[in-house]
Amino acid sequence: MTYERYEAPAPAPVRVARWRERLRQYWALVRGDRPIGWLLLLWPTWWALWMAAEGRPPLWPWFVFTAGVWLTRSAGCVINDYADRWLDPQVERTRGRPLATGAVSGREALALFAVLMLGAFFLVLTLNRLTVLLSVVGVFLAASYPYLKRYTYLPQVYLGMAFGWGIPMAFAALTGSVPPLAWVLYVSNIFWATAYDTWYAMVDREDDLRMGAKSTAILFGELDLLVIGVLYALMFGALALVGWQARLGGYFWGGLGLAVLLVGYEFLIARHRDRAACFRAFLHNHWVGAAIFAGIAFDYATA
Repeated sequence: MTYERYEAPAPAPVRVARWRERLRQYWALVRGDRPIGWLLLLWPTWWALWMAAEGRPPLWPWFVFTAGVWLTRSAGCVINDYADRWLDPQVERTRGRPLATGAVSGREALALFAVLMLGAFFLVLTLNRLTVLLSVVGVFLAASYPYLKRYTYLPQVYLGMAFGWGIPMAFAALTGSVPPLAWVLYVSNIFWATAYDTWYAMVDREDDLRMGAKSTAILFGELDLLVIGVLYALMFGALALVGWQARLGGYFWGGLGLAVLLVGYEFLIARHRDRAACFRAFLHNHWVGAAIFAGIAFDYATA
């Protein structure tokens, strides 16, 4: 008499563990464990919200833009890794990312990107028509940015355009228009993002040269520190014009002055172009954005 071998189904804890591992990989893919990118989008969006609302942004638009920043930044990370899946395995800093290791497939990444962008779009649909129309441009900027490093040495400029698009959207949502002040603020963010993302690109410069990728760090070459300094000067000049146009007071100028000192510290630590130091300089821009926001918020709160 023979018996068929009986195999018990996998116990529930194993299935749960697998789902936890999938979620862990997705969390890593959207950089959930690295909030710096979210913060660098958040600060200029909050600058715009506070200025458009003169210091009192309504709760719902504030929530829409704050949550939308996280969703779009997460989606941007996903599509960036999808576009760079040919490059990341060859770069020391990125070879452990989920798409680079094969822990997440390309189809999974595209599906996650779609879910995140749809979530952000549904939030925007609760706002006015102009904001919805502007959000379409934002989707295009976020989705196309990762591919530019193959064709141009200026992907950091395009990143600034994408990262700052919440500025005209915030003004549109709260005022129904995008005044010249908003565009000056937007331009200041482009200068800022180009500067801090050049610090970031300097970390990968040798790997990018070897693989044929392009960046401002490669374009600027030995003049990198000088050009970054010029970009920060242009950023602060544009912000000074914004403060003058908006008739902001002492707190704003104090916050701007503190931000200048913080940028000076970045040059101090990264003056030798060491990879780790350049990465620290990049991360330090979170405090630059926070100082400027604090100046704006306190100025309106005490007006």
